[in-house]
Amino acid sequence: MNIILVIADTFRRDHLPCYGNKQIQTPNLDRFAEQSLIFEDCFASSFPTVPARADILTGRYTFTYLNWGPLTQDEITLPQILCENGYLTVGAADTPFLLRNGCGYDRGFDDLFWIRGQRSGPEHEDVVKLRRAEEDYFAPKTFKTAIAWLDRTHARPFFLYIDTWDPHEPWDPPIDYVRRYMPDYDGRLVEPCYWSWKEAGYNEQDLQTAHACYCGEISMVDRWFGRLLEKLEELDLVEDTAVLFTSDHGFYFGEHGFFGKRRFRWPDDLSFEEGFKRGLTLNHGSIYRSPLYRELTQVPLLMKLPGHDSSRVSGLVALPDLMPTILDLAEIDTPSSIRARSVLPLVNGSAEALREILVTSTPLEELGDMTLTVDDQQRKTLELSPSTISDGKWELLYAAEGEPVELYAQSDLKQEHNLAAEVPEVAARLHEQFVEFLEEQDTPEESLSIRRNL
Repeated sequence: MNIILVIADTFRRDHLPCYGNKQIQTPNLDRFAEQSLIFEDCFASSFPTVPARADILTGRYTFTYLNWGPLTQDEITLPQILCENGYLTVGAADTPFLLRNGCGYDRGFDDLFWIRGQRSGPEHEDVVKLRRAEEDYFAPKTFKTAIAWLDRTHARPFFLYIDTWDPHEPWDPPIDYVRRYMPDYDGRLVEPCYWSWKEAGYNEQDLQTAHACYCGEISMVDRWFGRLLEKLEELDLVEDTAVLFTSDHGFYFGEHGFFGKRRFRWPDDLSFEEGFKRGLTLNHGSIYRSPLYRELTQVPLLMKLPGHDSSRVSGLVALPDLMPTILDLAEIDTPSSIRARSVLPLVNGSAEALREILVTSTPLEELGDMTLTVDDQQRKTLELSPSTISDGKWELLYAAEGEPVELYAQSDLKQEHNLAAEVPEVAARLHEQFVEFLEEQDTPEESLSIRRNL
């Protein structure tokens, strides 16, 4: 069986019609969903961009032992295993951190096509100058590269990894995409503040403009995902190819008061604009408490599998589960080092659940740590950020002993009512399960010790 894995960065689950949002225009993903397994309860584990890729490529919960950065040399990756078992492993990616600074996330691929330009600064500015048509934008170029490769090489079993950073910011799709959501859009671009939007001086119009541009990028990604599906039909590969579509995390557009996915500031509480005016760079910044609510943690997961009818699949699923699932589809034994689990037992009905809890977390930090958090710039941790522990009925946000605790019922969709003080026994149980989970993952004691007590 051929296997295609598509990751669209920062693609919120609640922005797909198959998950209930009827305002977003994604006709190709809609048709794909009608033929696919739709996973209702898929969550990120390690957060954000690079840690999530580490999870997907290793089948492990890397936030327990690995910071944003390169994989260790002894790590076994999904493309390595597939390659050793006769698959041609190829990637097409424009996500900017996979190869930068020695990250080496191309390990195990026979070939990886790198589409430059998404990294902010001179590289981005140079590439954007060359745009003349929609095909010159990043997601189109990434999908076009993958489609062209399929045209040339599809005679032997393949694993094709497509990793597009869109709809990640900067949100700058062709203007017609934005006008689907804001008819009077004037071309203005809004950058997120990664802070409280009101404190940063943003207004409702700023959020609406940014969100319309974000939705425009979603529709652009959808169009080119549709081109990929058309090529599979043209090459008569549909019945022999599993196609998986997912994302690494979401984004806040004003929810919980935030505009971004983490909170960081420069010294003296300067805004982005003020800091740049004073000549500061991003590595002068500091990280503050950044809760992981559902807008960030829950991600779409659609799988179109030969021989499987479309259906909706319940049960807690994590992004690390993609690796053992893909090996299961390829009928390859899963190495013992992999800690995640194949989701196919949920699909075929041989299991009702894979796990009791699921954890979403940034790499485990301590106060004062210098860390890479949303890009490849070091920032100092001034406040610890909570991990999110879910059991399907409750979600606990917990950082370390003595830190604020939040507890939400699953029915509280916007997570507005903190019940930690009203049902402390639930918070205590989830915390105990969290500690047990960290122990099972062989979490280093220096990271575990400050988290052993509620």
